[in-house]
Amino acid sequence: MDRVVASCDEAVADIPNGASIMIGGFGPPGVPVNLVRALRQRGLHDLVLIYCGGGTEEDGIGGLIADGAVRKLITSFPVHPGAHAVRERYLQGEIELEVVPQGTFVERIRAAGAGLGGFYSPTGVGTELAAGKEVRLIDGRAFVLELPLPADYALIKAFRADQWGNLVYRRTMRNFNPIMATAARMVIAEVDEVVPVGSLSPEEIETPCLFVDRVVEVPRDWFRHATSAERR
Repeated sequence: MDRVVASCDEAVADIPNGASIMIGGFGPPGVPVNLVRALRQRGLHDLVLIYCGGGTEEDGIGGLIADGAVRKLITSFPVHPGAHAVRERYLQGEIELEVVPQGTFVERIRAAGAGLGGFYSPTGVGTELAAGKEVRLIDGRAFVLELPLPADYALIKAFRADQWGNLVYRRTMRNFNPIMATAARMVIAEVDEVVPVGSLSPEEIETPCLFVDRVVEVPRDWFRHATSAERR
């Protein structure tokens, strides 16, 4: 039951070329940056990346794209001031983009985690985002069928874990990370701290260990020196 691995390199060592990978976080906050760096060092190619934005060098995801490791990016916010790599790759025809409205993006991931076949959403009706999708009238209003969005792997960031892989989040770590933990075949969590089993209150655990396959501890320097008020 001990799911703790020694390093980020070990945690991502068996991810193959062509894998679909979810990465949690929104911009740098909540991103498992050390797992992403380890993934970048693997030198993989043809990856399908599922991430909310276009990625920057700061969060490491822009580096994956700049390296040519990503064949397709599924995202809701590909263009922002720091997303140079995805912009350049897209303009050169070297990366495929699937743009999904952010609410739909989250709900498609949630549907995959819940085992649903899809859902109907009013977002995107009458636009290019609905092209090729089933549209149905419900109570006189048009809705577009959105399919679930699963992945082979999810790289997520949490605050604390026990050795079994029960996860507790803190602040911005809650953006995308908990929902992605339910929607991938293998879930790898980077955490600030690993504590003994029994140390976490059942009421504070947001992701039960049954969703988590590997945990790697990467303590953050700021946390070690933070005051109690800052830690809250």
